[in-house]
Amino acid sequence: MTDEFDRDEEHALTAEYVLGLLTEDETAAYEDVLSVDPDLRTEYAFWADRIVALTDDIAPVAPPPHVLTRIRETIFHEAAGDASRGAGGSWLRRLGLLPAMAGGLVAALLVLWVFTTMMPPTDGGDAALTYVAQIAADDDSLVVQASFDAAAGSLSVDRQVGAAPAGRALELWLIAGDNPPVSLGVMPEDRTATMPVSADLASQLSGGTLAISDEPAGGSTTGAPTGAVLATGQVTDA
Repeated sequence: MTDEFDRDEEHALTAEYVLGLLTEDETAAYEDVLSVDPDLRTEYAFWADRIVALTDDIAPVAPPPHVLTRIRETIFHEAAGDASRGAGGSWLRRLGLLPAMAGGLVAALLVLWVFTTMMPPTDGGDAALTYVAQIAADDDSLVVQASFDAAAGSLSVDRQVGAAPAGRALELWLIAGDNPPVSLGVMPEDRTATMPVSADLASQLSGGTLAISDEPAGGSTTGAPTGAVLATGQVTDA
C-alpha cells in the first residue's frame, strides 16, 4: 500500500513539475532527485511528452461575454452598466492579465486531466450525471449559472447578475428539442438557491435549453411564458 501511495505521489509531483506548478523549494528538491534517479527521469520524459501533446489540437475559444462582466465586478467593482465597458477587452491586455489568466486556466485543466484520466478509478461506481448551463442575456443584464445534480435531483442556481423587475418574477423554463417550454419553477429571490427537478424533466435536460422569462409575481398562469424571454443558455455535460 505504501509503495502504491508513493507511486501515485510520484505521478502527481512529476505532472505538477512539468506544468510548473511546484513552489521554488519543491522544484529544487524534485530536481535534486531527478539528477540522480534514472527511473524518475523516465517518468519525467513520459509526462513531458504526454502533456505537451495535449496542446496540439487546442483551438482558441472566446469566453462568453458575461465572464468579462463578472471579472470586472469581482476584481474592479465595476457595475454592469459602467461606461468603462465601452473600452472592450483591451484593458485586460494592457494590464497583462489576459495571458496570465489563460496560462492559469490551461494549467488547471491539464492538472484536472492528469488526475481524472491517469489515476486509478475508485470503487464508488460511476458518478451521477451532472449538467451545467450559463443562462445569460445578450447584454449581460441577467446572468445565471445553473448546475443539475442527478443524485440529488435538484438544480442549483446562482444569479450572478441582474434581478426581477419590481413586482415581477423570474421563471425558469426547459426547452427540450422542438417541445414547448416546460416550467421548472419561479426562481427564488435569493441570489443562490436549489430548485427540485422531477425525474421526467431531468431526463430531458441533456442537450436542452434553459430560459428565463419575465412573469407576474407567482409565475405564469398559462403554463407557457407570457413575458419577455430575458436570458437563455445551452445545457451541457459537466
